[in-house]
Amino acid sequence: MNVAQKEEMGILISQLSWKIGGQQGEGVESTDRIFSTALNRLGYYLYGYRHFSSRIKGGHTNNKIRISTQPIRAISDDLDILVAFDQESIDLNAGELRAGGVIVADAKFTPVVPEGIAARLFAVPITAMAEELGTSLMKNMVASGASWALLGLPLEVFNKAVEEEFGRKGAAIVEKNIEAVKRGAEFVLEQAGGPLDEFKLSAADGKQKLFMIGNEAIGLGSIAAGCRLMSAYPITPASEIMEYLIKKLPKFGGTVVQTEDEIAAVTMAIGANFAGVRTMTASAGPGLSLMMEAIGLAGMTETPLVIVDTQRGGPSTGLPTKQEQSDLNAMIYGTHGEIPKFVIAPASIEDCFYDTLESFNLAEQYQVPVILMTDLQLSLGKQSCEPLQYDQIEIKRGKLVTDVPPLEGANLFKRYELTEDGVSPRVLPGEKGGLHHVTGVEHDEVGRPSENSVNRLRMMNKRLGKLNGVYIRDAIRVDAPHDKPELLIIGMGSTGGTIDEARRMLAEEGTATNHITIRQIHPFPTELLTPYLEAAKQVLVIENNATAQLASQIKMNAGFAEKMKSLLKYDGNPFLPSDVYKACKELV
Repeated sequence: MNVAQKEEMGILISQLSWKIGGQQGEGVESTDRIFSTALNRLGYYLYGYRHFSSRIKGGHTNNKIRISTQPIRAISDDLDILVAFDQESIDLNAGELRAGGVIVADAKFTPVVPEGIAARLFAVPITAMAEELGTSLMKNMVASGASWALLGLPLEVFNKAVEEEFGRKGAAIVEKNIEAVKRGAEFVLEQAGGPLDEFKLSAADGKQKLFMIGNEAIGLGSIAAGCRLMSAYPITPASEIMEYLIKKLPKFGGTVVQTEDEIAAVTMAIGANFAGVRTMTASAGPGLSLMMEAIGLAGMTETPLVIVDTQRGGPSTGLPTKQEQSDLNAMIYGTHGEIPKFVIAPASIEDCFYDTLESFNLAEQYQVPVILMTDLQLSLGKQSCEPLQYDQIEIKRGKLVTDVPPLEGANLFKRYELTEDGVSPRVLPGEKGGLHHVTGVEHDEVGRPSENSVNRLRMMNKRLGKLNGVYIRDAIRVDAPHDKPELLIIGMGSTGGTIDEARRMLAEEGTATNHITIRQIHPFPTELLTPYLEAAKQVLVIENNATAQLASQIKMNAGFAEKMKSLLKYDGNPFLPSDVYKACKELV
């Protein structure tokens, strides 16, 4: 029987969800990493989400991976296989298991399936097997081998991923871990009588795919953009950008400076950009709050600045390791006074790369702060990504003058010249003929402090007018539009893939919907969005916050409040496709 016949008979499946849970610090993340790396090598599309505690060690953590033969951009509602290192992992996650799902658990704690859960339990002596090989630390490899074997996937591919993970520790360590994988696989296959037919995946396309988190894509994008300095202070969920660049930037002649706080980070970035070095900083909500005064300085001095805000649960320390999209208003309005700025929201791993590149170009072309707005799910969720198109990379430095015409007498360079498009010529320090004042107070065309009311109006209008009608590529992303949709669904950031899944379910029932992802949050793309709002009977705005911040921006800039409803989630968890589907069903 060939693959096509098996698929037709329902023997092979096109997607599956796998989750591993345990206490933080006992190998959950490394198990997930090796398991997903092996699947990626086979060519499957993957989407991962990591639930973890805001502690260094201890507290429940779990990693969920969705595996598919087709592109996916959302976590699934249900679960096929749960690997549990403790009873808490079963109690907390078994409710996601579909009927006929499987639990692979450590026999050490005498696992029990909760009442009402129709799942098959395989109690494997995970810890005991690992200890037989010399250390309980290898229990993650025993567990991996057991769950991998149930899928009927080639063990040699998994062993190759093990070699890559532990190769730096020497051949003996690699061999022991491979033996741990083998023992786990053999034990569960004997219990199950072989791989489980209901979990046999169709073959993947075998094509090479990138597999990374959003933060890594941002780091890679910054290098491609010519960034050679990152100044930052560690904070969840932004730290991985810093960690990535610590390893990569020195290879390109750059460096990372860990500053004493976020105020130092942003002011260092402003100073370096002023000197001509493309520089970025990255933080989360609490750090962004500390940066606000300096962002105003960048706006007043018209100095390029790129900031990444990886949103998390707030306020204050809030939920530092959980999903939220509640910094939107702070990014737009947080600075005192009024300055031009971009707020851009990537919606995929690919966007994280290309939008980072675009952010550096926009910052220099328009001499403004650019805030790249992600959320924890996009920043830390590991996903498959098609190969990036490096031929699309283009560096645009705007009105950077390198050959200043001779100035007469004691005249200074008109750094803040009143131009038709509002963007003034810019010179780097030391450029012959480029001498001018730089100050955070209001100033004239050469930078001299000025409180003259006429000058004030001119300078404010110049700064605020230079972004009029300026939109990034795909400022709004419209997916497969219908002429007469029953419902228009609008989201931002990581919600896009989840909305698309809900739309597919609705389409199967004959309900036509449109989906728009708003990617340029500020300046708001009113002209682009309005035609779709006019055509829709109803509008549903989906966002991870309590006060409908995106919906408020739409109402304020475009109107149509009478058509608009909100679906809000702010319990620390990302949206599931079923959340969106149910909300849509209530409206149509």
